[in-house]
Amino acid sequence: MSLPPPPLMGYSLAHISVNVLVGMRNRESKEFACELFDALARSRNISCGSITKEELREFWEQISDPSFDSRLRTFFDMIDKDGDGRITEDEVRKMIILSASANQLSNIVIQADEYAKLFMTELDHNKLGYLTIENLEMLILQGPNRSLTGDNEGRGLSRMLSQKLRPTHVNLVQRKYRDFHYFVLDNWQRVLVMALWIGIMAAIFTYKYIEYKNRAVFEVLGHCVCMAKGAAETLKLNMALILLPVCRNTITWLRNKTKLAMAVPFDDNLNFHKLIAVAIALGVGIHGISHLACDFPRLLIASSDEYSPLGTFFGEEQPTSYWHFVKGWEVTTGILMVVLMAIAFTLAFPWFRRSRVRLPKPLNKLTGFNAFWYSHHLFIIVYGLLIIHGIKLYMTHEWYKKTTWMYLAVPVALYLGERLIRVFRSSINSVKILKVAVYPGNVLALHMSKPQGFKYKSGQYIFVNCAAVSPFEWHPFYMTSAPMDDHLSIHMRTLGDWTRQLKLVFSEACQPPRSFRSDYLQGKNYPNFPRVLIDGPYAAPSQDYRNYGVVLLLGLGIGSTPMISIIKDIVNNIMSMEEEEEANSLEEGTAAPLKSRSDSGAHSFKTRKAYFYWVIREQGSFDWFKGVLDEVAELDTRGIVEMHNYCTSVYEEGDARSVIITMLQSLNHAKNGLDVVSGTRITSHFGKPNFRNAFKGIALNHPNTRVGVFYCGAPALEPELRQLASDFSHKTTTKFEFHKENM
Repeated sequence: MSLPPPPLMGYSLAHISVNVLVGMRNRESKEFACELFDALARSRNISCGSITKEELREFWEQISDPSFDSRLRTFFDMIDKDGDGRITEDEVRKMIILSASANQLSNIVIQADEYAKLFMTELDHNKLGYLTIENLEMLILQGPNRSLTGDNEGRGLSRMLSQKLRPTHVNLVQRKYRDFHYFVLDNWQRVLVMALWIGIMAAIFTYKYIEYKNRAVFEVLGHCVCMAKGAAETLKLNMALILLPVCRNTITWLRNKTKLAMAVPFDDNLNFHKLIAVAIALGVGIHGISHLACDFPRLLIASSDEYSPLGTFFGEEQPTSYWHFVKGWEVTTGILMVVLMAIAFTLAFPWFRRSRVRLPKPLNKLTGFNAFWYSHHLFIIVYGLLIIHGIKLYMTHEWYKKTTWMYLAVPVALYLGERLIRVFRSSINSVKILKVAVYPGNVLALHMSKPQGFKYKSGQYIFVNCAAVSPFEWHPFYMTSAPMDDHLSIHMRTLGDWTRQLKLVFSEACQPPRSFRSDYLQGKNYPNFPRVLIDGPYAAPSQDYRNYGVVLLLGLGIGSTPMISIIKDIVNNIMSMEEEEEANSLEEGTAAPLKSRSDSGAHSFKTRKAYFYWVIREQGSFDWFKGVLDEVAELDTRGIVEMHNYCTSVYEEGDARSVIITMLQSLNHAKNGLDVVSGTRITSHFGKPNFRNAFKGIALNHPNTRVGVFYCGAPALEPELRQLASDFSHKTTTKFEFHKENM
């Protein structure tokens, strides 16, 4: 028996197995790596604890060999522990547990015994009690087009389309012009609104600048007073405009009932709100610095002759101290407004609003949505101070020239009306909690009764209030129910302080759940649920899916909520039209073609094809909408909705760690019609989706078509999707119109 080589001349198998495989960094993947290298060592009769450099090279060549036979042999050797060319049920079970653990598929680990028996039942046709490599090869070759060699999706797509999408070589000027041209085509509504807004600000700033340049005060204060007054005029405008984007009832009415939506991007209301806030901050800076650092010091150092014409504005006696200005209404109200706005602006930043900043107690109360919500209501005081500030002006005494209240009158009245409507409507639209569900991933679902006369569109959202948590706070959530359902439902992830408290309140009302997922129904055997008020519905980008014959729905995690309502609504409408078609056929005695309800006097429904991509991190997240996905798959006999579920915790197809999961998936779906990962009828994909191939496939299948692309999820993915929609729109005959949810 030969001795193992000295440490300096050999490589430890344990060290190699953990560190050589790139990406296998979690504990389960390290165990998988150890099993892989044990299999490679067994196939070469290496029994010592280390290998030579040459053996390491052979190991790496086999691991990196992309051929089908090589990968199949490596995988088979991993299962075949004793190296006899046969794998038993126990060996299959252990491999399933190892692979499922590496992919964080806890449900498969629990059912490993059942799935191992399924392997033997379906592949061991001769009842030999073991499987050979030929059995696995047959399973892979007869299964779906997903193999050990990796994901072949997109390889059969048109080369001509790929050529069109390939970047062309143009000079810098041509490229910049093309990019600008595409930008204007894709964003002309935003460009129009921005140009109008900036133009108005520039006009009123210039008007005030020229007005004060022609007044006597200019001789003493110079351009400083012109800058201060010009900035003040833009502040009046923006303090009025900033209220309009949050008047949601008004926006919903304008969006749904008028033609303004053709020119005004109402879906960007919150982005415009934030942009106006930035303009206000800039205006405050210019106005305040011009007065405090320039105007007031000049008044103090001005000669008696220079100050004399200004006595009617700043007092007959020339001020000798800076305190003279600070203690006045004008400066006091201005400083208070700046302080309050600074607090509200700071706590509105994502770092604070989403609790990304970790502060020590008790300063941690300054982070989270509650701090953002309450600090934003400091603007009630700000507007009161603004009106006082606008009345107590130094250089304007005529009431009709004090225009602050004129700017604010309509927007403030509109905003107050909106708040009154919420109070009135929520008291009328009383709801009863029908069911509460707690799902994996800290997701709480509420099923509520549908108020009489409550009408909404799929993709819209409502505001929810629970006095048991906070009598003042209202939080928006997309509805996951469809308009034809007899109830309302919402799903919320408990990420913030309000949602966490809401989950706690309902858990206490329902008594602590005994299982990982628990459903509670309102009934006599259970305590009454806390009272919930709703307000809405409110318009959102996704509600426009009905305007497109083809839609691409993209949801990340809990961002799939509006898309769930949409796919339910599509199936419900298609079924309704099929029933109507069948009724017409019976009346006329002939087979009538499928037609929209607008033809029969009901309503227009254009959508004829939907592609739904749902990307989640964990297997348990499928439980959120498992029932909906199965229902859609069962009722959609025409294949209108094409669903693609992606679980990113599972290594992508072709990775050694997911091979047996792919095999098991194929077997179980063929045998039982269920996917082992999602537990639904829809086969899940592993890893992250290739969105470029998704756009490419739709462009090929639907030429000369307008496709609505609706995305709800993490902002980080938005630029990529928006760019893909733009590229394919400009380089193919299919026009992709991108919409991002901004609630």
